[in-house]
Amino acid sequence: MKLESSSFTHGAPIPPEFAFARPDADTRMALSANRSPALSWSDVPDGTKSFVLICHDPEVPTVADDVNKEDRQVPFDLPRFDFFHWVLLDIAADCRALAAGEGSEGIQPHGKPGPEAAHGRRHGSNDYTLWFAGDAAMEGTYFGYDGPCPPFNDTVIHRYIFTLYALDVARCPVDGTADGRTVRQAIGGHILDRAVLEGTYSLAPDARAR
Repeated sequence: MKLESSSFTHGAPIPPEFAFARPDADTRMALSANRSPALSWSDVPDGTKSFVLICHDPEVPTVADDVNKEDRQVPFDLPRFDFFHWVLLDIAADCRALAAGEGSEGIQPHGKPGPEAAHGRRHGSNDYTLWFAGDAAMEGTYFGYDGPCPPFNDTVIHRYIFTLYALDVARCPVDGTADGRTVRQAIGGHILDRAVLEGTYSLAPDARAR
């Protein structure tokens, strides 16, 4: 199976249009258009009954003490963990593309609605649900796509890994509000094939790849 995008090239930077935040000369970072990128796929295996799409960033700092602090940098060698940006379930077996903006157009405080989605799909929750917990202006359950927003002082260039899974079941075996970790575990025995597309993003001009 092959996964591609007309919004960015595999291994290349993701344009700020598709991010939650963009660089800003005065404030270091500012909110961006937060559009979901266009995706298309081919060479689907026989027997596919649905698809699941997951986007995650494996470069998120495990310790937030230095995050977005003007007088500090997030250490390059700090351990990192997965942060899920998009979890889309029950994509029909005959679907071969998602248009730009289909999963998100703009930022919605308290999160976009879900889990129900258009075309019989379901949204999983993304990890902005955890990030904004306790923030009265933003907290809520975040469904759909919410794009890159790495720390503006991180020394690491973040990677955003879009993985499309072809499944042997028509409905992803989860109910209610499911996050990326739950979904990855649930589909483990149902994967016929997978395809990966990776982009990069940084708000720090001196960041480098790990």
